[in-house]
Amino acid sequence: MKEFAYRRATDIDEALRLAAAGGDTRFLGGGTNLVDLMKNGVEAPERLIDVRFLPLAGISETSGGGMLLGATTTNSDIAAHPDIRRRYPALSQAILAGASGQLRNMATAAGNLLQRTRCGYFADPSEPCNRRAPGSGCGALAGEHHNHAILDWSPSCVATHPSDMAVALAAFDAHVRYQTMEGAGALPLSRFYLPVGDSPHEETALPVHALITGIALPSVTPTLRSRYRKVRERASYAFATVSVAAALEVLEGRILDVRIALGGVASQPWRARVAEDMVRDAAADAELFRAAADAELSAARPLRDNAYKVTLARNLITTVLTELAASERL
Repeated sequence: MKEFAYRRATDIDEALRLAAAGGDTRFLGGGTNLVDLMKNGVEAPERLIDVRFLPLAGISETSGGGMLLGATTTNSDIAAHPDIRRRYPALSQAILAGASGQLRNMATAAGNLLQRTRCGYFADPSEPCNRRAPGSGCGALAGEHHNHAILDWSPSCVATHPSDMAVALAAFDAHVRYQTMEGAGALPLSRFYLPVGDSPHEETALPVHALITGIALPSVTPTLRSRYRKVRERASYAFATVSVAAALEVLEGRILDVRIALGGVASQPWRARVAEDMVRDAAADAELFRAAADAELSAARPLRDNAYKVTLARNLITTVLTELAASERL
């Protein structure tokens, strides 16, 4: 590991000043991803600014009836919070599916959003990877890619985003709040991650040296039911092959509201807007759900070895929506 400087920020202003002082700087929360990347030589920041002890932890209700997750709140605390489990169950389920208890106790809300791809070519400094070394190429494109993207990839990168939590947040239209030297700002999660394009190393739309301060969840109706379902290659903790976070509000068999987000299929959580538009205001029906899934996945461009993900995603969307619709009758 390359030598680096370490500073523990005493307040948000100091953290921002330290980040703006120059050099390759990273904010450090739980470190469950960043420290591993530093050990492997993938990341080599000159300075770490520890923000874990800033007053950014906690879960509270917003003035609009939603919930605010503090940036340094642990994944364990979010998943266990009674209001999250009651109002946003898919979020709690996604976090619990994402990692072991030990990791959830350390990992933070902001760090979860900022974790980097688990593509093997990215993690190996001896291999070409445009995310790690811009201009070096994408080793996965012609190499091992059975668990890579089927939607919105580019010749520069075919990796997927690893977060489970971000998929559920995308379904609930979450916003990421941040602070810079110029003031506070917010980004909807739908614009937080940048399209992979020709510059996959540019991963988020956060301003330079911005510090995430929280994640805001809009209010939801009490009758909105949600669920997170994840398919992975082993029963123990593993990154998603395909996952879906879905929410459905049904009244007398008719769909009033629907949210669908997919994980494991693109470089960011994939909001399934085409499928949502097909089923909204329609009668809840498994055949409709299957047709909507097919319409959403018509844009898929599977690689040589991952076409199976199209079928898997279709079946997962259909199954979860059918289960949610059936639960309205219970």
